[in-house]
Amino acid sequence: MDYRRIIPCLDMKNGRVVKGIHFVNLRDAGDPVQAGRAYSEAGADEIAFLDITATVEGRATMVDVLRRTAQAVTVPLTVGGGIRTPEDMERMLEAGATNVSINTAAVQRPELVAEGAQRIGREHLVVAIDVRRNAAMPSGYEVVTHGGTRFSGLDAIEWAKRVTALGAGQILPTSMDTDGTKAGYDNALNRLIAEASGLPVIASGGAGALEHLYDAIVEGKADAVLAASVFHFGEIGIREAKQYLRSRGIPVRL
Repeated sequence: MDYRRIIPCLDMKNGRVVKGIHFVNLRDAGDPVQAGRAYSEAGADEIAFLDITATVEGRATMVDVLRRTAQAVTVPLTVGGGIRTPEDMERMLEAGATNVSINTAAVQRPELVAEGAQRIGREHLVVAIDVRRNAAMPSGYEVVTHGGTRFSGLDAIEWAKRVTALGAGQILPTSMDTDGTKAGYDNALNRLIAEASGLPVIASGGAGALEHLYDAIVEGKADAVLAASVFHFGEIGIREAKQYLRSRGIPVRL
């Protein structure tokens, strides 16, 4: 059966889990090792570990924190942030990651997607696409980089098609317009990317209620739903989310 996945996201800064709104106004949300272990035990299908300031600060991902987190969990772990080369990708897998997510580095040098797919396998390569609404773009969405601080001039849907052709295995779109708002995911964006790429899409940015998870899967055609603050601050539980989705006919692993 094709199960839909629930993925809590550990946004990392200075070795701590943080969460903000529109990628700013960050507040502390705990220790990543403890959080990862708790989510793993609670039934999360995967965990995302995103070093959100690595690219902006021009440094590598915190491998030591990743390694300790990976040792504490029993589910797949996707890591992103500051990954610039195929060698960086291999280093992440050696530290315990299951999948690697690239974003800004892929926009700067698209060949990295093909190189990464060849080096670690397409099934382990996630391309994250941060976007903002922009009516000047053909699709209405523009790709942004460096933690959402720079506009790329790229149309988000055309970029999704390109990374698919280059070898991406999954796409992780995050709408900066909805991130942290708890008003729901940008399902129009997710649906456009899912239809254009044909790849599994991980919905991100805006979860605030159980219905939002359902809508992302049904309206946004997402294969997985990623959320942070609603899980970190106890507003929604992992098992609660799965039971809700199952009650509405969505196949999940309980």
